[in-house]
Amino acid sequence: MGRVILIQILSLSCLLIFSNLASAQLKQNYYATICPNVETIVRNAVRAKVQQTFVTIPGTLRLFFHDCFVQGCDASVMIASSGSNKAEKDHPDNLSLAGDGFDTVIKAKAAIDAVPNCRNKVSCADILTMATRDVVALAGGPSYPVELGRLDGLSSTAASVTGKLPKPNLNLNQLNSMFSAKGLTQNDMIALSGAHTLGFSHCDQFSNRIYNFSRVNPVDPTLSPSYATQLQQQCPKNVDPRIAINMDPNTPRTFDNVYYKNLQQGKGLFTSDQVLFSDSRSRSTVNTWASSSKAFNDAFVAAMGKLGRVGVKTGRSGNIRRDCSAFN
Repeated sequence: MGRVILIQILSLSCLLIFSNLASAQLKQNYYATICPNVETIVRNAVRAKVQQTFVTIPGTLRLFFHDCFVQGCDASVMIASSGSNKAEKDHPDNLSLAGDGFDTVIKAKAAIDAVPNCRNKVSCADILTMATRDVVALAGGPSYPVELGRLDGLSSTAASVTGKLPKPNLNLNQLNSMFSAKGLTQNDMIALSGAHTLGFSHCDQFSNRIYNFSRVNPVDPTLSPSYATQLQQQCPKNVDPRIAINMDPNTPRTFDNVYYKNLQQGKGLFTSDQVLFSDSRSRSTVNTWASSSKAFNDAFVAAMGKLGRVGVKTGRSGNIRRDCSAFN
């Protein structure tokens, strides 16, 4: 038994050392001598895409999170299924990812590859990282320096997604456990949840809160009664999963701290949103960020930096894809 425990400890130590070495290669201005204008190229491509459709913003932000949380930030979520191989993007938890998020990365890659000295020199994982920073800024959020130097992953399976992404009905303990497994703290989790200030969800993801919460309370008592009525008017009891509802009922197109103000008023769309205020262990953080945009923005930037280091691929564990949606 002692030998088994020792082996487990050594294995965990090796995993942590490898993870630290992998993230150590990331640095700002990584492409300074490889493709000097890459960040400007990506920013221009993202701006053009946002002008076509606002969905680009929440779609890209969500794509980054779903990518990093499964196998690390390696653009494995971009791979298209082929033959009998079902890729990550076709797992049920990823089917609601907006196509505009994928298209943003594809268009930015095309713009980069149109520059001869940049062609096939920039990873899809790094393009997604830069594009995510740019959509946040374009929505009124903070612009921040990003660490670059990731390689693209060499595998993508639907099976790898199971159990890796947070569900809308999680409580604080479950959320903390899931984020802790990625090296993220409770504060990081609350900050990243603030991304729900943008985008939308579908009725089937929260209908239990407004119709079938419990025998005693058909409506979740942590919901504001007026907000619950509003949601019932938008989402019929006979749930239509195609109906989309803004995550932030007040400023859905602006990256701001109103998400936390909404939680104070019982207007968190998911259980996993509202629990951040209803649970006393996280309430003070919500209150702080509800009263200070700067405090939230600073925490969000720090959390995004940590998230971007999860599962980074280096050396033989990755490469730079010629096509973001297919392995080389």
